[in-house]
Amino acid sequence: MNISPSQLHRIRWKDAPTRSVDAVGTTFAYRQLGPAAGVPVILLNHWGATLDNFDPRIVDGLAATRPVIAIDYRGVGASGGKAPLTVAEMAADAIAMIRAFGLAEVDLLGFSLGGFVAQDIVLKQPGLVRKVILTGTGPAGGEGIDKVGAVSWPLIIKGMLTLTDPKFYLFFTSTAHGRGAAKAFLARLQERRVNRDKPITLVAFLRQLKAIKAWGTQAEQDLDAVRKPVLIANGDQDKMVPSSNSIDLARRLPSAELVLYNDAGHGGIFQYHEAFVSKALEFLAR
Repeated sequence: MNISPSQLHRIRWKDAPTRSVDAVGTTFAYRQLGPAAGVPVILLNHWGATLDNFDPRIVDGLAATRPVIAIDYRGVGASGGKAPLTVAEMAADAIAMIRAFGLAEVDLLGFSLGGFVAQDIVLKQPGLVRKVILTGTGPAGGEGIDKVGAVSWPLIIKGMLTLTDPKFYLFFTSTAHGRGAAKAFLARLQERRVNRDKPITLVAFLRQLKAIKAWGTQAEQDLDAVRKPVLIANGDQDKMVPSSNSIDLARRLPSAELVLYNDAGHGGIFQYHEAFVSKALEFLAR
């Protein structure tokens, strides 16, 4: 499907075609939309996520004024290869994809696992990155990150037993506000009716979990070396990647700004998607 630059600016996330790019011996899936001009925002998603797990309201909101490229990791969705066992490998793949796109400079938006990847990218290739947005995430060796699996499995099983998407329990608080936001978010993820991404395999899901645990047990990185502007956003009650990690990131990154959303969990940016998009666009436009 050939889409012209002018059409990309008008297209919405639910209709964006899935494309592929070859890098480091693998074919990677991605979707692109938004204006042709400007520094692109590269979207890096969470554990178990395919392209269809990006929030349409956030992608469309960013793409109203910014070029946006959302990617599938190696071995996930329509991307080829085997899912990496380390965040460092995911970061190396993302860097290779950015190079394959022919981009000299990008902004990064990483959610959860994607936030780990974004940190590793900016540490490895600071000249490639202009600004970074870290959401629902934490630093290498951060509090409780090695226990993401232990925290998540009971709620994943609860989701299976109740025929409910586990993100309903994992990403949101159990208050009326949180539950309402969860239902709205999950409904948005179903807006794309055709040409959906391939579901993640159990093997890739488990390999990503190993990468997350390794990130949680590895030595701290020198975040003081990151001299790029960073926006950090999370819910104030994140039980997957404890909110204390967002506070720690803000303390350790020299040019960081922190936003914590009230009565919100891991998916705080989805619960407060309008406020988040407004803040993100303002941050990126500075």
